[in-house]
Amino acid sequence: MPSVNKIKYLKSLHLQKFRNEYREFIVEGPKMVSEAIGSDFDLTGIFGLSSWAGRTRDIPISLQKRIEIVTPAELARISYFKTPNEVLATVKIPEISINEHIFNDLVLMLSTISDPGNLGTIVRVADWFGIKHIICSPDSVDVYNPKVVQATMGSIFRVNVYYKDLQEVLSGLPQNLPVFGAFLEGNNIYKETLPGKGIVIIGNESHGIDEQLKPFIPNKIFIPSFSGGAESLNASVATAIICSEFRRNNY
Repeated sequence: MPSVNKIKYLKSLHLQKFRNEYREFIVEGPKMVSEAIGSDFDLTGIFGLSSWAGRTRDIPISLQKRIEIVTPAELARISYFKTPNEVLATVKIPEISINEHIFNDLVLMLSTISDPGNLGTIVRVADWFGIKHIICSPDSVDVYNPKVVQATMGSIFRVNVYYKDLQEVLSGLPQNLPVFGAFLEGNNIYKETLPGKGIVIIGNESHGIDEQLKPFIPNKIFIPSFSGGAESLNASVATAIICSEFRRNNY
């Protein structure tokens, strides 16, 4: 049974302020906890119902010692979600930094992505297409937000997400590294020859790519509409189509 202080601590991790301070985040549900256990991330605690704990024979002994059995009522108190799902775990936020080697492949840049579901799905899309690095503007939603974590469906453990000033990063890139951005006035992506490596910038759900970044984007691409009805695509849907085209061109 978690102590009062432990419950208070776990609930504090629902907020970005405390995730940043304690360098930990929460994952919830059997699938997400299983993904965390199978990753290189460091799990600091596991809080599960007895029904879940009875199915944990494959968990390493070192982690089994960190399992704490909780009641449904206790799980409901520490869960971020209205309907908790058997188990949650606390995970250390890794210390990662950008280096020049990440630009040897396709890298996503996200300009002010504010919707948790969009960011989580974009991380999942990146994982699907083998893209290992995403650089977010500092005003994008926190990747360790519980809604984002859940939307990644485990891909958060395989994709590195950085928060940096995008203008600063772009100004320091090698001159021969191609930079693409998604714009409504861009070139038809289906008619472009797309490289195997470079930067792809996706803009905010409502306002697109930040004006300050536009001088750094020589290659503007556009996903054409075949109906003329919808005004735009959801950011995560657009990212999936763009990533698919880049990979298809170099498959």
